Amino acid sequence: MQIIALAAATTILIISAALFPFLTIDASGAKNAVSLLDAALAFHGGPLVILSLASVALIVFIPLARVLLVLYVLVPIVFDRPAAPGAVRAFGLSEDLRPWSMAEVFALGCAVALIKISALAQVELGAAFWMFAILVVLIVVQDNMMCRWTIWNSLDPQRKS
Repeated sequence: MQIIALAAATTILIISAALFPFLTIDASGAKNAVSLLDAALAFHGGPLVILSLASVALIVFIPLARVLLVLYVLVPIVFDRPAAPGAVRAFGLSEDLRPWSMAEVFALGCAVALIKISALAQVELGAAFWMFAILVVLIVVQDNMMCRWTIWNSLDPQRKS
């Protein structure tokens, strides 16, 4: 049940962190607030579009997909119901996506970038920054709490109750 609660909180934080302002930069009187999705969608042409779409996928959409797949698999199991249709495939996909979920890498990159840019401009951290910081912690805690062997065992159709 704790993993489901963490997954639900993570889902809310991912969506909120993508939409709320991540940071505000004030340089020489020019002030600009940006969200994660605004930053990812800032490029409109050329090869940087592919880079920005890959970045937003690795930072937002893949972690969100993983959490939703885990919820899809675990909710019926925890409430002692038969596994959801395609639960084995869904859990396998969530495990395959785990190395591609780059929220932690993004958080470290942001920390380095914010330290470097703070000498050039005034940087104010927005609500999404703090949501993202909590989100990274929740993802790590959820991954460490989840016993994959138990989940695979509960999804095994040969298991006798």
